[in-house]
Amino acid sequence: MPADKVMTMRDAVATYVQDGMTVALEGFSHLIPFAAAHEIIRQKRTNLTLCRMTPDIISDQMIAADCVSKLVASFFASGSAGSLYEIRRRIEKHDPVKLEVEEYSHYGMVCRYQAGAAGLPFFPLRSYAGSDLPALNPNIKLVQDPYGEGSTYVVPPLNPDVTIIHAQRADRAGNIQIWGIAGVQQEAVYAAKRAIVVVEEIVDDDTVRSDPSRTLIPSHAVDAVVVCPRGAHPSYAQGYYDRDCAFYREWTAISKDPQALRTWLKEWVLGTADHEEYLTKLGDDYWTDLEVAPRFSGTVNYGSRK
Repeated sequence: MPADKVMTMRDAVATYVQDGMTVALEGFSHLIPFAAAHEIIRQKRTNLTLCRMTPDIISDQMIAADCVSKLVASFFASGSAGSLYEIRRRIEKHDPVKLEVEEYSHYGMVCRYQAGAAGLPFFPLRSYAGSDLPALNPNIKLVQDPYGEGSTYVVPPLNPDVTIIHAQRADRAGNIQIWGIAGVQQEAVYAAKRAIVVVEEIVDDDTVRSDPSRTLIPSHAVDAVVVCPRGAHPSYAQGYYDRDCAFYREWTAISKDPQALRTWLKEWVLGTADHEEYLTKLGDDYWTDLEVAPRFSGTVNYGSRK
C-alpha cells in the first residue's frame, strides 16, 4: 500500500519549514496557499527567503510578520487591486528594516523553476533584451550562443528547500489533482527538496485514477498532504469558491497603515489557533457571495483494452 502522507497543517509546517530556509509559495491567481502562509506566521518562522512569481497579499503579510528577510519574485502588486505597502516601506525606506529583493520577470521565474526541476545549470531566454533588469540583478547573465552567432540571457536554477502549493484535491498517497489556471506549481514542486500540498479535499484512489490527466503532481514528488478547506482564501479555488475581491480592495488601506496591518495580523492570524478558527471568525454568512454554481466540463473517454 502507498504511504499515507496526510498531516495537519501545524505538523507539516513544523516538520518541513525551518528558520533560514528558502521557501516557495506558488499559485497563480487562484490556489494561493494563504492558510499555509498564516501557519508559518503563527509558528514565527524567521529569516526566510520567500520565492513567489507574484508577491501579492500573502507576501505582504509574511514580510510584515517578520518571517522574510529576502524576496525572490516578479510583478509586485496586490492581485491587480493595489499596492503592497509593507513591501514598499521596506524597499523604499528600509522601514522598519531593509528587505533584500532579487527581481525577475514572470517568465524569468518560470525558467528558474524549470531549470531547478530539470537539474540544469541555467535556462536561456530572450525576453530581457532591452530591459533594465539585467543591470539590477547580476544573476541575469548574457552568454554567447554555443551553437551559433549572437548571445542570449540566462537565469540560474531555483531549488527551494520546500515548496508549498494549494490544490483542489488529492488521494492520501499524495497524487495531486489541479484544474483551472495551473501556474508554475508543478515545476516549483519538482525543483524543491521537499513539498507540502494543501488541498480542499481528500478523495479515494478510484476518483484520482478515473481522471489521471488532472494529476499534475504525482505522489513521489510530495512529502505532506494537508486537508484545509477554503485554505486559499482570499484567492479562489476553481470549482469550490470565488475570489474575495472585496478583501483584495480592502488590503490596500490595511497595508498602507503599518499599525492597521499589524492589528489585522494579530486579530486574524496570530489571534486564531488555525485556519478552522479563522473560518469560524469569518462566519458562515461570509461565504454567500463567494459560492460558485456547478459547471461541469463533461466526460472524457480514456478507453481501455477489452
